[in-house]
Amino acid sequence: MQLTFSILSWGAWTPQYPHSDSWQSWHEDSAAPSLDTTPSDTTLSESSAPALKQVPAMQRRRFSRLTKMMLEVGFQCNMAPNCRSIFASRHGELPRTIGLLEDIIAKQALSPLGFSQSVHNTASGIFGIVAANTAPSTSVAAGTETLSQAMVEAFAQLYQSPEPLLLVFGDDPVPPVYDEFTQEFELPLALGLQLAPFDAPASAKLTLSRISEAATPLSYGAFIHALATAQNISGCLSHWHWSLEHV
Repeated sequence: MQLTFSILSWGAWTPQYPHSDSWQSWHEDSAAPSLDTTPSDTTLSESSAPALKQVPAMQRRRFSRLTKMMLEVGFQCNMAPNCRSIFASRHGELPRTIGLLEDIIAKQALSPLGFSQSVHNTASGIFGIVAANTAPSTSVAAGTETLSQAMVEAFAQLYQSPEPLLLVFGDDPVPPVYDEFTQEFELPLALGLQLAPFDAPASAKLTLSRISEAATPLSYGAFIHALATAQNISGCLSHWHWSLEHV
């Protein structure tokens, strides 16, 4: 099975690399566990979240960091109004869910806002509201293959209709209670891609294929750095083989 795309535009955000130009200076040490993986990062920290100035302050202050991250990279892609969208996250709004469960244990009243924004499609729904986007939006969660499975969904949608679509992937570190079940040292991170069929005019082409043999691991950071510096790169990412070529 092979998936092919044209990348028309992209956006990416981490606390260290908040915009596309900053990714040109990315280095492999950014994936080290000593960076941005402390328990305090599982809760919203305004100092390490996107400013999201496109959204009124009264509105954005209610958003989790994950939602802000995903909206930020979506806006960086400069999509056409009312575009289709796919939002992918392995963990979703897990910190909010943990907070609600702790309130239940403590027999505290649940926050209506916390409850309404604890669902997995929170970012997708809020994107529709703040961007006044009424086009279809899909939310994807598929464990460690979340990003690749979102690409499968994107390929299927583009096969059905060739108009470009927005794909947004993002995750925050899990709350400490889940630390033993996952090791994702690159988080927090969000990536946005404006995708079109492979034959569409574009400076970057992307191919995904199922791995048939051992492949060199590819980090999210290395992939985004290659986008930022117009370099070709390939390797195993999200359990698929990714090949990025600039033309």
